[in-house]
Amino acid sequence: MNWRIKPLDDILANAERRSLKRSLGAFQLTMMGVGAIIGTGIFVLTAEAAQKAGPGMMLSFVIAGFVCAVAALCYAELASMVPVSGSAYTYSYAVMGEMIAWIVGWALVLEYAVAASAVSVGWSNYFVGLMERSIGLDIPDAITKGPYAGGIMNVPAAAIALLVTSLLVIGTRESATVNAFLVVIKVTALSIFVVLALPVVSGANFEPFAPNGFWDATGLGIAGAAASIFFAYVGFDAVSTAAEETTNPQRNIPIGLIGSLALCTIFYLLVSAGVVGSIGAQPVVDAMGRAVPPGSPEFATICALPENAQALACSGEPLAFVLDLLGWDKVSQLIGLAAFLALPSVILMMLFGQTRIFFVMARDGLLPGADTLTKVHPKFNTPYVVTLITGIAVTIFASFFPVGVLADIANSGTLFAFLAVSIGVLVLRVREPNRPRPFKTPAVWVVGPLSLAGCGFLFFSLPPATQLTFLYWSIAGLVVYFAYGFWKSPLAKSRG
Repeated sequence: MNWRIKPLDDILANAERRSLKRSLGAFQLTMMGVGAIIGTGIFVLTAEAAQKAGPGMMLSFVIAGFVCAVAALCYAELASMVPVSGSAYTYSYAVMGEMIAWIVGWALVLEYAVAASAVSVGWSNYFVGLMERSIGLDIPDAITKGPYAGGIMNVPAAAIALLVTSLLVIGTRESATVNAFLVVIKVTALSIFVVLALPVVSGANFEPFAPNGFWDATGLGIAGAAASIFFAYVGFDAVSTAAEETTNPQRNIPIGLIGSLALCTIFYLLVSAGVVGSIGAQPVVDAMGRAVPPGSPEFATICALPENAQALACSGEPLAFVLDLLGWDKVSQLIGLAAFLALPSVILMMLFGQTRIFFVMARDGLLPGADTLTKVHPKFNTPYVVTLITGIAVTIFASFFPVGVLADIANSGTLFAFLAVSIGVLVLRVREPNRPRPFKTPAVWVVGPLSLAGCGFLFFSLPPATQLTFLYWSIAGLVVYFAYGFWKSPLAKSRG
């Protein structure tokens, strides 16, 4: 079988011919990574983790962080070897061939575009809460929630998605500068939360530690929460999509990947301890005493009951909610304001990553209208066509779907891409052992298989509906590939 593997030397040469402007350094990349990672996962999905795992979410954060750590080490090696845009898609093209690369690129659409939609919904939750607490403005559910929760359309989520899309069209350096400022706001907000919540931690709030057990077929339990909270770490790989716009990428890309992940892991463990230990994190249950999956209509009904008004699992803005219960009313408003200001930086990085994936796939001739999609704006030097297309899609998803469902779907695409990277780093160690590796994954024959096993475990811990969604999405991608890309690919033409 002709796998149509694209040699690394060809990938590097093609990138040089139609490359993007290099303007990002190690500090900017690290800040971009932190900006992409710290966001809806910790500011919003903490509540979803509480519903799935209760206090056991602490262990969920550790599991998800470990899987991301071993995957990041694999990413760092490939990113240093292939410093061009495209992330896992490009790496797969060089290692496993065109069809696998297409599936990975198609999966990355779920990671970045759907993740941007999820964060937009998370931002909307904090925006609505901030308006209610600070100025007493009660915004109707009809325009702040999707149909799943009795609304019509999430207008604030749609508005922020369009605003960030406009910023990305203006330019990469300008976007990175704004992002660095917002990262400072987020780190400051989380630091304040930790300082106020940890001193009032009570051991009693950790019991029972795992009310839903470790694993459940419906996606509940510690494993299910880890699969969801994995979203809190997603984003570090977006650093690798900026390789073509990075100065000295062999050095700076690994620094950005590993540095941003390390900083965020420390914060997450401290924040989750504060959340669980200060007010408790037990799931809400139905009339039969059973926990129900978050994001479902039944969950929305249970959370509407008066007795669940102070349940962490039902909060759309859990960190501000915790401080509110602890009596820090004004500070909770500041936390809400910080999320309001800072979450757009995550949307920015997700959109940034998605547009660069589309840009490279179009440049490889696998998408229709490649000449149009690869157009770079004459003034701003950005791939503005794919940016606008992606921004519109993100806006539509954000308008109508719940944050938890979107996050799980995004995770399915991410985990598949991580699997491909984990395989790729091992294959290249065998196939091209002498190729220069500015960064080498330590103990690669331990780290690589651990990454593979961890990603597979988290994928099969996602809700069954999410796994089916990914399957259907992959099938649709293959139809598109065999209808166009398979026949139009430059590799197909060159090899007859």
